[in-house]
Amino acid sequence: MRTVLAPEMGGCRVLGQVWGGWRRGPGVPPARTASSFGTEARHQQQRRGSSKRSGPLDDQPFSGLLRPENVSREELVDVLRAAVVDQKGPLVTLNKPLGLPVTGKPGELTLLSVLPELSQSLGLGERELQVVRAPGKETSGLVLLSSCPQTASHLQKFFTHSQRARRPTVTYCAVTDGIPATSEGKIQAALKLEHIDGVNLVVPVKSPSRKDILEGVKRTLSYFRVVAMGSGCALVQLQPLTAFPSQLQAHMALQLCPLLGDHMYSARVATVLGQRFLLPAESTRPQRQVLDEALLRRLHLTPSQAAQLPLHLHLHCLYLPGARPRDPPIKLLAPLPSYFSRTLHCLGLHYQ
Repeated sequence: MRTVLAPEMGGCRVLGQVWGGWRRGPGVPPARTASSFGTEARHQQQRRGSSKRSGPLDDQPFSGLLRPENVSREELVDVLRAAVVDQKGPLVTLNKPLGLPVTGKPGELTLLSVLPELSQSLGLGERELQVVRAPGKETSGLVLLSSCPQTASHLQKFFTHSQRARRPTVTYCAVTDGIPATSEGKIQAALKLEHIDGVNLVVPVKSPSRKDILEGVKRTLSYFRVVAMGSGCALVQLQPLTAFPSQLQAHMALQLCPLLGDHMYSARVATVLGQRFLLPAESTRPQRQVLDEALLRRLHLTPSQAAQLPLHLHLHCLYLPGARPRDPPIKLLAPLPSYFSRTLHCLGLHYQ
């Protein structure tokens, strides 16, 4: 990992952490790092929150989660305004808390539903924000918003073109229960969505036929890289090269290393006499993730707390195109949630 001084944006300069030299894609030069996404952003979020600061092993191991059913629209707007880590021109980037859905049914409290109030709160007037890129409900991390339709369209075309060219534009941080067999590699799998017992589940498909592809089966691809490992877990970088619901969760389960806090797909990985193997996806129903006693002790969690463990998947890095065609892409970074940092502390996992 390289540490670089980020260029000036919005009148401030900060130190940002940049992952060096991994999966830039063909023809993509090293990225510049935008300000407000490193150490300073974390300090800003702490100042905007409560004055009471907890240690890494406090009595509330999952602090920082958002439960929309327990907040009002006004409170949610305040939370999102405090989560803004950069605002420049028409672009607003915020660090979304886990638990907040981007879209939902009419009347539900979502990111999309409060964008008019957030736009006003940020002084944008009639220029209402729209979502350009955002992680799902059970994932924390970077959300990119734009108050300019043309800019939003330009960026969406950039992301679409990059995906077709197999150039990664996002990097997730994740903690896995288990350590991948290799330190880095790619995961390829054909996936489909199946409605099983009232739940939409991602199911892998072996050797899909042309008919399968026409009926919704999609060939998916992700890159992974192990950054640190210890206590039977790993800190992993994940870069999806395709877009499919729960792709990263399904991919890591196929690697016999489900994500920590994955209460949807971790049950597909079974262990007998210390050896892990996959159970049939079609007949394995979701259940709360079961962690061994040694891991629970390292995490300072009771079994009942572990049953509420949040998914440790964070959209940490996002690439944006440079101002001119030959400029390198800009790399935006979002600090890890407090519960994620607590887990790394407990497991002794550190960025290398």
